[in-house]
Amino acid sequence: MQLYQNRGFNEFFQDTFTFLKLNGKHYFKHYFIINGALLLILAVLTYYMSKFYTDTVYGNLLGGVGVNNSNPFEDYMNENFGMFFLIMLGIIIMFMILGIVSYAYTPIYFKLYEKNNNTSFSTKDIIDMYKKHSGKLVLFIVFGILLAIPVGIAFGIGMMLLAITIIGILAIPLLVGFLAGLYNMTLLEYLDGKRNFWDSFGYAWTLITSKFWHAVGCMGIFYLITYIVQLGLSVFQSAFSTASILTGIESNNLSVEEQSLGMTVFLLFIFFITFLVSMTMSIINQTNQSIVYYGLKEEKENVNTTSVIDQIGNSEF
Repeated sequence: MQLYQNRGFNEFFQDTFTFLKLNGKHYFKHYFIINGALLLILAVLTYYMSKFYTDTVYGNLLGGVGVNNSNPFEDYMNENFGMFFLIMLGIIIMFMILGIVSYAYTPIYFKLYEKNNNTSFSTKDIIDMYKKHSGKLVLFIVFGILLAIPVGIAFGIGMMLLAITIIGILAIPLLVGFLAGLYNMTLLEYLDGKRNFWDSFGYAWTLITSKFWHAVGCMGIFYLITYIVQLGLSVFQSAFSTASILTGIESNNLSVEEQSLGMTVFLLFIFFITFLVSMTMSIINQTNQSIVYYGLKEEKENVNTTSVIDQIGNSEF
């Protein structure tokens, strides 16, 4: 599939699914290979976090209030502050590592796909790209956080204004898609090495606004689909959590420890399902943003057209 093509609203949709259809197996396979170890570590951290949650909140719900009506959470903090701090710090660090590795995967994959014009690259090639651009990824986080301060304020104001009316609420995914696409396109351009972060951000802004409604409309609809899927998962999770709690309260034959263990297993299962679906939807969204990026860049710079002309010129000699 040729990345550099002039695309309109329909082509942004069609080519996103075409790319996933043609390359999805290779695409997701290497994503989970690279992120698998991090997911396992995150699962361990989540287990202990869930265990702490069930031992305190769920245990308290079943009548396990401490002596003198003490709060189990405060007791745990006072007695195990050092361990609690290390666990929370570990979770934050792992989430940051997983976040940047996961987020950078799609731009790096597309850059390798662009270079090879196919999927003839391995996990090692992807990891080498991570290593090669590790400095840029760190700078992207730092500058991205700094940029998020003013952008976040403007974004928050825009969200509040849109939330006033029903039509405005429906337009919120467009705003989310615009912001997410802006960051993803910034990283795609930044990885090229031709521009620094701020110039890459300016270039990404120029690309999106050059065909605003086509680009933002498409990315916004993808985020609306993601929101609906995640909302469905949240309702599913809440319903089963409530059912489990009510069942636990009515089950007098089960000890608090047995009920906590059952809830822990349940929370881990729901976490994995929700997390995997969220990661998959996130990758699909970034795929769409990348397809939009290459379409807009071709329209602005005629990259593919210029390449074809150069090849014709070289073949004449």
